[in-house]
Amino acid sequence: MYEGLSHLARQAKSWPFEQARSLLERILRVRLTDAERDLAAALIAQGKVDEAIAALPALHKPVVFQCGYGASGLPHMGTFGEAARPTMVRNAFRALTEDAIPTRLIVFSDDMDGLRKIPDNVPNRHILEEDHDKPVTSVRDPFGEYESFGAHNNARLRAFLDGFGFDYEFMSSTACYRGGRFDPMLLRALERFEQIQAVMLPTLGEERRATYSPFLPISPKTGRVLQAPTLERRLDRGAIVFRDEDGALTEVPVTGGGVKMQWRPDWAMRWTALEVDYEMSGKDLVDSVKVSNRICRILGGEPPEGFHYELFMDEHNQKISKSKGNGLTMEQWLRYGAPESLAYYMQQSPKSAKRLYFDVIPKATDEYLQQLDALHRKAAETDEPQLDNPAWHVHGGAPPAQGSPVSFSLMLNLVSAADASTKEILWGFLARYIPGATPESQPLLDRLADYALNYYEDFVRPNKRFRAPDARERAAMEALLGRLKALPAGCQDAELIQNEVYAVGKDAGFEPLRLWFQALYEVLLGQSQGPRFGSFAAIFGLPETIALIERALAGELIAA
Repeated sequence: MYEGLSHLARQAKSWPFEQARSLLERILRVRLTDAERDLAAALIAQGKVDEAIAALPALHKPVVFQCGYGASGLPHMGTFGEAARPTMVRNAFRALTEDAIPTRLIVFSDDMDGLRKIPDNVPNRHILEEDHDKPVTSVRDPFGEYESFGAHNNARLRAFLDGFGFDYEFMSSTACYRGGRFDPMLLRALERFEQIQAVMLPTLGEERRATYSPFLPISPKTGRVLQAPTLERRLDRGAIVFRDEDGALTEVPVTGGGVKMQWRPDWAMRWTALEVDYEMSGKDLVDSVKVSNRICRILGGEPPEGFHYELFMDEHNQKISKSKGNGLTMEQWLRYGAPESLAYYMQQSPKSAKRLYFDVIPKATDEYLQQLDALHRKAAETDEPQLDNPAWHVHGGAPPAQGSPVSFSLMLNLVSAADASTKEILWGFLARYIPGATPESQPLLDRLADYALNYYEDFVRPNKRFRAPDARERAAMEALLGRLKALPAGCQDAELIQNEVYAVGKDAGFEPLRLWFQALYEVLLGQSQGPRFGSFAAIFGLPETIALIERALAGELIAA
């Protein structure tokens, strides 16, 4: 899939390729000697990627991408973005290196964290309140479906990522701590305790500094993750001493799941233990990344290449939170919008804050369709893959051969005007507009029909407000009726119909002309915005459009 793309990837300007080139520079810097680096750079510049990698065994080790998930709440769209964006960089990196350097994406669940904040959007909250401060994988599942709340949330995450076809490896913090995966790094952190403290303490308030320890002991008596100071380190036994909840001095090993590290030292420890090369994070974690980078070096690791993205906001411009359950869930987006539209939304301007609410779905869907059409058109003109087109990143370099001949906004208005309650009714119009089209030959269009029906029922129909035309609008619509009736029977020429609509609006003196189209939408469709009217009339049908205008002028739409 990625053969022969290296020369294009070196020139591509989209942010995933900028990140991929920075990552490759890091790999060459960290893994190679100066002489090896010069050789690799020279060969890659000549397009001899395979030769460079074959000659340098250090490049045969997989490049590790990682993204994290906080398992204390249900997955949401921000969680999906955690996997989608590094996947786009991973695909760009594979194109840049022509897939000659192996890669891995680890989706890491922080499910060893103590449950401190009780989510608002779960049943049986009393269960979580009783189990507060225990590792999330030790908290009972309020849904009663899994062995723990953490297992429930992990399963939800994995099912969704699997449904999208992500290529990833799932890792559990609990499994890594209790299974010994982190033991060597935990023992090293114990040895370098004072160095870690020297980094962490200046970042804390005076009161917190007095009790802070990078190790959070898990009480052998209550099972809770405790914010308790380390009173003694016993390096010979790989253990710490702390005062348990009952006041007793207690010793626990730092290995085998006896402790959980504080999150910034934990982040650094994980980077080092898993040899992570690339990880993104939100803009709110810029300072935390700097701290974790320093601790990573103390532990003997090299901090990963990074990228800071802006956060998603809900409809009230509040940060989306798993515990609050605000914003969109993954299931909600998939009820109303194509998965590709969600990936497109994640790809667009990651350094700009964006709202993540229901009203963004139609726009994102149509923009994705426009980009897919542009990709095919430009590729046909140049006979080259369009690496900077968002649709290339949405589909990991393998976009579908065709898009949709009908926009999502047009489909929504077709549902509205036709009062379509089933997909079969919609396909009656679509098949007439696109001769020979079937759900099998137009799979994306068929899925859009489902999304349009759902979106219309839940968001458009309840808010439709038809109005009567004023005198000037009525006269213009009567003139439009005359022009449409004069067109050839069964006309489906969207451009011809659009020209007639324009001519009527100009003759009637609408200034600006958008007021004429707004009047058409409000009178005929019960909303202030709509699709290109000529395209709508062509797909709805000329006789049906004429009948719709006549019904509106007779007051039947308001009455209905």
